[in-house]
Formats: sequence, structure tokens, C-alpha cells
Amino acid sequence: MRIRQHVNPLLSFYEVFRGERPALAPGRPVEVEIGCADAQFLFERAAQDPTRTYVGLEIRDELVDLVNKRARESGAPVVAVFCQAQRHLAEIFPPGTVDRVYINFPDPWFKRRHEKRRMVDDALVVGIAEIAKAGAEVLVQSDVWDVALDAMEAFERRDELFANVGGAWSFWRGGNPYGVRSWREQNAEETGLPIWRIRYRRT
Repeated sequence: MRIRQHVNPLLSFYEVFRGERPALAPGRPVEVEIGCADAQFLFERAAQDPTRTYVGLEIRDELVDLVNKRARESGAPVVAVFCQAQRHLAEIFPPGTVDRVYINFPDPWFKRRHEKRRMVDDALVVGIAEIAKAGAEVLVQSDVWDVALDAMEAFERRDELFANVGGAWSFWRGGNPYGVRSWREQNAEETGLPIWRIRYRRT
């Protein structure tokens, strides 16, 4: 199957939520990866701690189908949802239900005219705040300096909603705290690319 590498998230097609809401068991912690791709990160988290529910949000429906097929076959507590995360978080999760959010190496959209397509913006930060529990953790990782800096700025502008674990306007220097890696993180480490991380907590 040919997987699209780039999808314009601003297309009118993505204004309407077309995915399926995941079934969330009461009392079971929920972790969400925004832009999960093949969900390698979530499957590794599920193997590490199968007592939680892992939800991957993805704008490419082909990958959603592949992730859900793998989850069914393996029995892993992972589910992928087709959506445009900047617009649909509140339609997928009830308020205050998510324990942890990961944003791993979002598409950098290098061209200046495409920067408005970048994932982490004010709308996404506010959306995460609405679905996150008090004290919920957010990890953002990127191997592109401008993307990491843009993400930090988006969260720091909402310091009434999130506190930077590493200190205001500071990157997290303690490495990946969760012990699992996405394909992109693995590749970046193996090729010697720098990785910038920021960690926040819902206040």
C-alpha cells in the first residue's frame, strides 16, 4: 500500500470529523499520540504497560487502518483514530480524560509558505488542555530546531494552562523519559541528529 507522506491539514475535507471515537474503559489511564503514523511508539508503550489505553491520532486514513489491523491481530490496547487533531480533539475525548499526550517529530513543513500547516499551534494547545486531566503530561519531540521552538512558543503562550517541567522557555535535557521510541526518534539517534524535547504538565 502506498502511504502519503504529506497531507495538507487545512483542506476543507478535514473540517468534519470522519473517524470513529475510541471506547475508553472507565478508570483506565489514557495516553494519546498526535500524529502517530505507524504507532510504533504506542505499541512499544503498550508492551511496556498493557494496563493503559493508547490512542493514536492520524490524518492519513491508510495508516489508521494499518494500525488498527495490527492492534486487532496482536491484542495490544492500541487504537488509531482518523482525524485532524487541531480541530477534533473535543469530539474524540470527553473533557479531562487524558493522562498523557505525545507529539513525536511532527512534519516540519520547511517551506515558509507552508509553515501555517505545522501541527503545534494555539488551537492544538487549547484542545489538549480541554481533554487533559489536571497534572497530565505532554511530551513534544523534534529533530528540527524551528519546529521545536515553534512548539515551545505555542505552549509558553498558554502558561495559564501548562507548566514547563524543565523551567519556563527551557528544553527538557533529561532525554526521553518513557523508554520507548518512534521510528523517527530511533533514526535520529542512530544518525546523530540532535533531538529537542519539551515537557509540560496541565496545571
